[in-house]
Amino acid sequence: MKVKPLADRVLVKLEKNEAKTAGGIIIPDTAQEKTQQGVVVEVGDDKDAIKVKAGQKVMYDKYAGTQIKIKDVDHLILKMADVIAVVE
Repeated sequence: MKVKPLADRVLVKLEKNEAKTAGGIIIPDTAQEKTQQGVVVEVGDDKDAIKVKAGQKVMYDKYAGTQIKIKDVDHLILKMADVIAVVE
């Protein structure tokens, strides 16, 4: 399945949090905080509003977007206004 966002939306692949502490304690998924970083996979067609491009790592608002699964990998569809920074 290929997903192409429309207008000012971007498709972001979520990053997984480290599931183990420095001391070796495994943290279950239910106790982990939701990640707020991901990699842009696709961008919409509104070239004036979109300020990121595919392959860039971005930070986004904590409860933003619509979560979807593509080939068992978590992704988010976000509005460009919900993207708050580019991580370099």
